Parts: sequence; structure tokens; C-alpha cells
Amino acid sequence: MSEAIDVAVQDVLISTPDGTCNAAFMHPVEGTYPGVLFWADAFGLRPTTRHLAIQLAAEGYAVLVPNPFYRVDPQPFTTAANFSFGNPDDMAKLWKLIGSLKAPGVAEIDAAAYISFLDARPEVDKSHKIGTQGYCMGGPLAIITAATMPDRVGAVASFHGGGLATDKPDSPHLLAPKVKATVYIAIAANDDAKEPAAKDTLKDAFSAAHVPAEIEVYPGALHGWCMADMPAEQGQPIYNQPDAERAWAKLLALYRAAL
Repeated sequence: MSEAIDVAVQDVLISTPDGTCNAAFMHPVEGTYPGVLFWADAFGLRPTTRHLAIQLAAEGYAVLVPNPFYRVDPQPFTTAANFSFGNPDDMAKLWKLIGSLKAPGVAEIDAAAYISFLDARPEVDKSHKIGTQGYCMGGPLAIITAATMPDRVGAVASFHGGGLATDKPDSPHLLAPKVKATVYIAIAANDDAKEPAAKDTLKDAFSAAHVPAEIEVYPGALHGWCMADMPAEQGQPIYNQPDAERAWAKLLALYRAAL
């Protein structure tokens, strides 16, 4: 970013077929810019994701961060830092939230509503394609978005996305033939260790569909490494600033090239 850009931050409401989604919309104060749909991780819309969206808006984008759990709770978390993966009550809450997105067609309904919102905003330059990025559970949602709105989405990025290539009939990698975007997928080292074949499955799927895609594993990075408020797991920090900055640079390069 060569010079500072003033950013406006708005809390907005978006009508969907299933209700009203609360969201944050960040954009430069003046001008029109490519739209970006930011899919949060499992801790949702909170100060950490707002901060990242503001940073992205300052690079010259109009960024929407919806609360993915609006069907269940308008503000399930204010931070991930106090969450304990070893606490059964915390995990039960988390799985309930994630479960609200699992019904067939839900992600597609939301993706269409959010992109329609962006396209209706005067701050969004509709002559440009839209970008979408997702973290953790947001990674699959970003790919679903690109497949649902292929003529609008020009770039899709997934950071430590979960369940991108499974043996289930609704696995996101099977959507590759519907995608017309440029794809970047960054995989945590511990996710790769658990599912070492996933990266190759993804590469093969996008290659067969003639979709330009870069899939890479971040050595030493843990699932969730991009989010500054992630709690430590077994005493080990999850957030990794150097790798988060590397991922950010890859995202900006993707958007500059594809949007």
C-alpha cells in the first residue's frame, strides 16, 4: 500500500431467505472498488476478523464480513482467545454453530445473498470480479461461493481450510468444474499431516477442471495460524505472525492479479 486510505466501517443487515444476517462492511471512504466476501473461521464475526477486513479495505477493496451463524446467534464470540478446545461445553457450542451451516443449500443461499448485497452497494465497482476468502470452516464456504456464483467470483482463497477434500459427495473439491476463479489454498502443516492426500486431491481436481490453482502447505504452521486471537493449544501458540504475513501477501497478490 503506497499511501494511507481512509476506511469506513459499517454494521449492516442483510436479508436472506432464512432471516436477517448481521454483518460488517468496510470500504474506502471515497471511490468504488472490487468487492470481497470474507468468510470467517468458526469463531465468526469479531474484532479480529473486523481488523483484517479493515486492513484489506485499506488496500482498495469493499469487504463484507457476515456473521455466518446468524440463524443461531448474532454474536456467539467476541474473541477466540478464551475458548478451550478441551472444554466440552465450549466444543458443544462450537459444533452447534457450525451445524447451522451444514444443511443442504444453506451455504449457497448465503453466498448468493451476500454477493447480491455487495453488488447493490455504490462502493462496489461491478466492472471488477468479486474475491472471496475463507479461514478454517470458511475455506469450503469460499469454494462453494465461487461455484455458486462463477460469473461474479474471480478469485478464491482458503487459509487453513477444513474439509476441502473429503470422500463425501458434497466435498468442496468436487465443485472444481463449476469454478471460474483463480484459486489459492494455504494448508496448515498439522492439517496436512492428518490428511496428506488432500493437497494432491485438490491439485488434481482443479487441474482436471482447468482452473488455475496454487495449493501449498505452510511448514510448521498450525491450523488457525492466521488469526491473532487464537488460543494456545496444548501450550503451543497457534497464531504465527510471519506465516500470517506471508499468507496476507499471497492474498493481496491474488486479488491484484485476478480482480
